Amino acid sequence: MERALEKLTEIRNELKASYLERDEVIDGTLIALLTGNHMLLIGPPGTAKSQLVSEVCNKIKGAQYFQWLLTKFTAPEELFGAVSLKGLENDEYRRVTNGKLPEAHIIFLDEVFKASSSILNTLLTVMNERIYYNGTEISEIPLISMFGASNELPAEEDELEALYDRFLLRYVVDYIKEDFRFLKLLQGESSEEKSDAIITQEELDDCKSQVADTAVPSNILKLIGRIRTELKKKGIIPSDRRYKQSISILKAKAYLDGRSEVSEEDLRFLENVLWRDPGEKTEIQSIIHQTLDGYKDRLRELIIQAKELDGYSKRDWENEDMGIKANIEAQTKLKQIVSNLDELIEECKQRGKPIEDINKAKIEIEEIQKEILNRLVSGNQEMV
Repeated sequence: MERALEKLTEIRNELKASYLERDEVIDGTLIALLTGNHMLLIGPPGTAKSQLVSEVCNKIKGAQYFQWLLTKFTAPEELFGAVSLKGLENDEYRRVTNGKLPEAHIIFLDEVFKASSSILNTLLTVMNERIYYNGTEISEIPLISMFGASNELPAEEDELEALYDRFLLRYVVDYIKEDFRFLKLLQGESSEEKSDAIITQEELDDCKSQVADTAVPSNILKLIGRIRTELKKKGIIPSDRRYKQSISILKAKAYLDGRSEVSEEDLRFLENVLWRDPGEKTEIQSIIHQTLDGYKDRLRELIIQAKELDGYSKRDWENEDMGIKANIEAQTKLKQIVSNLDELIEECKQRGKPIEDINKAKIEIEEIQKEILNRLVSGNQEMV
């Protein structure tokens, strides 16, 4: 099983060396295969979408690949095979599926949302249940993952919405942005020699079983709940099914990185799962960042508040009474800040985050409290 992961890692590294600015898409492609989920690529032609998927399929020994460009005029026989003449002679309506979609392990459908209703309905069954109704026969198909591509989002129609929702992983791909990478593309340079790594379907199945065994700590589930709550506030509401299915994605990401347990950093991968419109992705990224690293921002904010209160308490007040009131106010607010720091320490302990900086800040703030308390005591003694 370790050798299977090694091969997968070799394939991953080779693809990332060959396809520039496609690291996330490559990870998504491999994760789709490891989890049996489907993936959608949105972007203009000429961005190597089908080429990447085809090459991944070539890395799986014995895997059959099927690719087709869909239009509103695409006929079912183009995807599923012509009607069997021999079958018609026996009053049977069935298709000859040799070399067609029902026999493929990896499917790539370009302009996937432009198909007719009859094709869309069949695709939904293929994606959901991995079966194909061929006349009176119900055939199990060997599909691992389906990859769809489109230049645009689907229209808001029930059939298209259902198909769109089945693509758990979603990516927007564009032309190469960085000039130095574009030059590298023109020159045909590759940063690594090709390894010719090939993985068998049995080895891929071994990898899938290890993905299923990858642990998901309870704090990860709590953080997903927090992300969901914050997304709701922004009007971004993925389905419960999408959240449930995302657990397998997180497991595969951890496994692909060589870990037996999902970490908080894996949650960043949800930015490729939770959006409905590409415009939502930036907001989702921000919320995930705040959920994972927001404790650092909260710590900085509490430290700033404490320093401001310290300065406030030391101001040159018009009279002693005003100074005492200011010190009492500062002391009360600092007490609340220390309480907030205690809550932050407890949260970080549960999440396995470092607490040294928080403890250091707490000690410094408690020193400020002592100084204020000493000034209050001195002021009272002088008044007596």
